[in-house]
Amino acid sequence: MADVPASITGAVPDAGAPATIRRQRMLGLIGDRGFVRVSELSETFGVSEVTVRADLAVLEGTQGIRRVHGGAMPRVTGPLHERSFEEALESSADEKLSIARHAVELVEPGMSVIVDVGSTCMALARELARREDLYDVTVITNGLTIALELENAVPRMQVIVTGGTLRPLQHSLVAPLASLMFAHVHADLAFIGCNGVDARAGVTNINLPEAELKREMVQASARAVVLADGSKAGQVHLGRIGELADFEAVYLGASADARALRALRAAHARVVRA
Repeated sequence: MADVPASITGAVPDAGAPATIRRQRMLGLIGDRGFVRVSELSETFGVSEVTVRADLAVLEGTQGIRRVHGGAMPRVTGPLHERSFEEALESSADEKLSIARHAVELVEPGMSVIVDVGSTCMALARELARREDLYDVTVITNGLTIALELENAVPRMQVIVTGGTLRPLQHSLVAPLASLMFAHVHADLAFIGCNGVDARAGVTNINLPEAELKREMVQASARAVVLADGSKAGQVHLGRIGELADFEAVYLGASADARALRALRAAHARVVRA
C-alpha cells in the first residue's frame, strides 16, 4: 500500500529517502489515488516541487504515468468502457479456456485458493470443478458467478464468498465488507484477473474499487498469478493492482501482441503463454 500523505499524518515519513525509493512510492500513490498533485507529493516526500517534477518526468518515461496540469495520473491506453461479465464471457472463449487449463495445474489437494472475478477466472472455476482429483480445497471468491460455478464441487471443495457491495456489471462484491475477509485470511495461491498487463505499468484494472480489492487479494496470498487473455497485453488502465514482480507468473493468451509480449519478457516477467 502507498504511504499516507504527510498532509494527513502531519509528518514527512519519506524525507531523505533515496530517489529510486521515493519514485516507487510516488508511483504507488499515483496508482492508488488515480491523481496526485505536485504540491501533495512535495509535502509528502519532503522535497521541492522542482524535484517532484523531475521525478515525475522519470516516471513518465519508464513507469507508465502521465503528467497533467498540476500533478500526475496513471497513463491509460486501453478502452475506457468496462464490458459486462456477459460481454467478456463471449470474447476469446477458447483462449480463456486454454489459459484456465494451464493455470489450474497449479492447484493441489489441500490448498486454499483465492479466485478473482471475471470471465477468465470463470473459465478457471469450471476447470477447478472438473478436477475430481482435487479435495480439501478451499476457494475464496468475491464473484457470485464463480461461487455458483463451484457449487457442484461441494463438499470436495469448500467455497467461501466474501461479503461486500454488489457490482451488477461483474456480479462481484467489493468494499467495504469484502476487504475485511482478505484482512483475516492467508491463502496459498491467488488467481487475479485484470484489464491490462504492461511491462512498465504492471497489472491494472478499469474499475478502482475492484483494483483495490485485487491488491488485497495479492497481499493475502503466499503466491499470486495473473490470468489475462491476449487483448490485455500492453494495455494500461486507471486502477493499479501491482507490479509484475508482485506476481509469480502471467498466464497470457496466445493472441497477445508480439511487441507487448517481448516487453513483458524483457521486464523479467515469467509469461506462460496458453
